[in-house]
Amino acid sequence: MVDFVVYFFICNIFISGFICVLFLAKKAFKTKLSSQMQYHLSFALFVLLALPFIPFRIFDIFSWLNTLISTHSDYINPVANEITGPYLTGTSKQVNDFAVSISHKAPSIISYILCCLWFAGICMMIFIMERSLFQLRGIINSSLPLQNNEVRNLYYKCLRETGINLEIPIYSTAFLKSPVIVGFLKPRIYLPIHTISDYNAASMRFMLLHELQHFKHKDMIINYLINISGILYWFNPFVWYALKEMKCEREIACDSFVLQMLQETEYENYGNTLINFAEKISRENLFFSPFPFVTGIGGNMKQIKKRILNIANYRKESHRKKIQSHLACLLIIAVFLVLLPALPTYASGQERYDFHEENKDITYVDLSSEFNEYEGSFVLYDSDNDAWTIYNKEAALEQITPNSTYKIYDALLGLESGIITPEHSTMAWNGEDYPFDAWESDQDLSSAMHSSVNWYFQNIDNIAGMDNVKSYLHDIGYGNQQTSDDTDLYWTDFSLKISPIEQVELLKKFYHNTFGFSGNNVNAVKDAILLASTPDGSLSGKTGTGRVDGQDTNGWFIGYIEKSGHVYYFATNIQGSSNTTGSVATEISLSILSDMGLW
Repeated sequence: MVDFVVYFFICNIFISGFICVLFLAKKAFKTKLSSQMQYHLSFALFVLLALPFIPFRIFDIFSWLNTLISTHSDYINPVANEITGPYLTGTSKQVNDFAVSISHKAPSIISYILCCLWFAGICMMIFIMERSLFQLRGIINSSLPLQNNEVRNLYYKCLRETGINLEIPIYSTAFLKSPVIVGFLKPRIYLPIHTISDYNAASMRFMLLHELQHFKHKDMIINYLINISGILYWFNPFVWYALKEMKCEREIACDSFVLQMLQETEYENYGNTLINFAEKISRENLFFSPFPFVTGIGGNMKQIKKRILNIANYRKESHRKKIQSHLACLLIIAVFLVLLPALPTYASGQERYDFHEENKDITYVDLSSEFNEYEGSFVLYDSDNDAWTIYNKEAALEQITPNSTYKIYDALLGLESGIITPEHSTMAWNGEDYPFDAWESDQDLSSAMHSSVNWYFQNIDNIAGMDNVKSYLHDIGYGNQQTSDDTDLYWTDFSLKISPIEQVELLKKFYHNTFGFSGNNVNAVKDAILLASTPDGSLSGKTGTGRVDGQDTNGWFIGYIEKSGHVYYFATNIQGSSNTTGSVATEISLSILSDMGLW
């Protein structure tokens, strides 16, 4: 929960920026947008405020839609139609997948303080809301059903005018200064006694039409959403300002709906009705605090001033104006939707690879049955046909800790730095106890890669130095190219990250040695990661497992297949809470490759 609160506060930085963008867009198109459209655009705020609480990423929805659109029931091998089993055959090596657990960093004291402050603020806001509801219940209990026949008959006439078939109960009360409508499932209208005693047919009609328009456009629901948002985001001034403006836009939109029903000669009288309420509110002190769960014709002086200006400038929309308003609204929504998915991604600290899909032959497939309970992705690139096959595009773009798959490139670093050579790559075991027996012996490049021996590659990094490691990562363009200063952990401590698509692209560069390294060094690493060889071809690859607090949570298998003169590069990543290992990723990969007739 503490982690979520930190994530939530980070989200608020992005939310504040999005609110500014939304208001700037509305201001830029102010002359094109009707008052109703201005109000309806504000609904985007609720989508924005809900994102931190959604348990899935917006990108996952798009990925699911891609799956529905793409229908690929069978795999056709571009080389041959024969199907082979998902096993390493011929001359092969067992895939060892050893990993050392790292500890998840405990939340800091600041995180706990933020968590406590947020909950304390929520409790305070709930208390204030409950107090207002208690006062409102007192007014409701003291109110009486409307007895005035003239007002009741006028009310029925207004119902017919607005096209509302439901007869909403109407009451009178002495404890309100302006009419309000309360409730969603059981709505009720409350009229102040002074408006009944000072009965004016025109003013009463305006008031009733206004409240009925609130009901017709479901503004009571918006009221609940506004108040829930105010409770959860009590600390964010941008959200509070946006909610305040939404309330004002709601009343202006409601005024416009009423004005659409009136004759132009009645506009002035409607404005005078608002001014009359403004004068009453400014002259008298309210006995009760404002009621957050009601909507009414009244409002504070600043809101009423804006509404009067809207009435004074109001003109019924022409057909051309309506089209312009809708187009401007759609444009703003389109921009908003393009930017929106970035919020949960960046706020959660997730990094994404910018994969340019233009002019690429990409097939998106559904392999969910292969992954079972695991989240993850599969990427295959056929270099000869320049064709991609991708399962779960958004997960394939997400940069993740590489774990031991990085050792392919760490071996290259050692070879290119002269720390080891293809002919002399043996390092002596220092006699320390390690969690795996295979690590407690002298190692050469082949055995160290085969058994994923951490200390062998840590020695390479310690000798090279972190400055050289960082420079090397930049030179080969490895993932996010970010590391901690710990030579023992940087490929598994969540600092260095790479996406499955980047893994495939980097494997292609490695295979063709576009790095410009020594051919002998590249071939030495190729020999070290060779897993199986058959008369039909060979399979090379490396696993990786991320173990956090004793639980395996991240599994990798990356590599390439050489078959019939073709080279196929692949990367599989799986995510889970436990038993999520490179071995499981290997099983999934081999099953998929078998179904595709590639291995």
